[in-house]
Amino acid sequence: MYSKQLKKIKLIYVGDTKSINLEIIAKSFNLLKKLSINYVLIGNLSEIKNYLHKIKFNKKKIIEVFSIKECLKLSKDALFVFNIGDNKKSKADNIINQIIISNNLAKINQQDLITMPINKSVIKKNISFNGVTEFLAKINDNRTYMLMKGENFSIIPLTTHINLKHVYKFVTEKNIHDSLTEIIQINEKKKLQYNKIIILGVNPHAGEGGTIGKEDIVIKKVIEKKEFKKKSLKLIGPISADSAFNKSQYNNKTLFISLYHDQALIPFKIINKNSVNYTIGLDFNRYSPTHGTAEDIIFKNISQNTSFIECMLN
Repeated sequence: MYSKQLKKIKLIYVGDTKSINLEIIAKSFNLLKKLSINYVLIGNLSEIKNYLHKIKFNKKKIIEVFSIKECLKLSKDALFVFNIGDNKKSKADNIINQIIISNNLAKINQQDLITMPINKSVIKKNISFNGVTEFLAKINDNRTYMLMKGENFSIIPLTTHINLKHVYKFVTEKNIHDSLTEIIQINEKKKLQYNKIIILGVNPHAGEGGTIGKEDIVIKKVIEKKEFKKKSLKLIGPISADSAFNKSQYNNKTLFISLYHDQALIPFKIINKNSVNYTIGLDFNRYSPTHGTAEDIIFKNISQNTSFIECMLN
């Protein structure tokens, strides 16, 4: 099951060090070593050392590496760090710089990238920034989608971190058509194995035949196009979101597509206990745990590493 991991090295951008990120990585050290999963941390070496010292991470070494593949030749009883020192004026600029370098390393080395959570509000005070998914799309000049994978079902919100009032502007025949086309193509190319896609209506009760809003009529018109009628894929919708997440509707090969973030994220996080955020649309695989920075529980040793482990096992 894990043999293919031996020749691969996962890159872990440690994210905001004012968080539970490094605690979770430290908690996972023994299991990842047992599974022979090779990885390199990307971040500020000094901050990483200081944090690990505070949580009494008692492993023998923290080794700085200068190339990604270097860690394959070194002791496995150590954490390897690709150091990106702070050379910018602000924390926000340093975080952005680290994300860009992590992205470039993943592209050049064709390795999976796991990005640990950041405090977006710190960045948004200085620059326009909606999230890592959107930022990776921008710097790679690609359209990306936030695929939340769970043990019961998966979801993709077609709009992510935007004001709710702007969601309706997205619902055009072209936007829905292009998004569905790309998602179906990625499902086939990446062999994601979703055989049922359910599109949620944007209005209550999926618009009630257009009496609440015409947006759901637009969605239905796109879904009924001949090009989306495939034997290997069942495409359903739009259906009312308030009754969509019934056990009889889904299994682990079901993908729900929502029109806005919370419409699907709320039921997803309630129903799925093991989950991972997977960015599709890039030339490499990018994963992220589904928890936040959790600044309120730093150094309390009560963080859960389940989602991080799921990222590492993908």
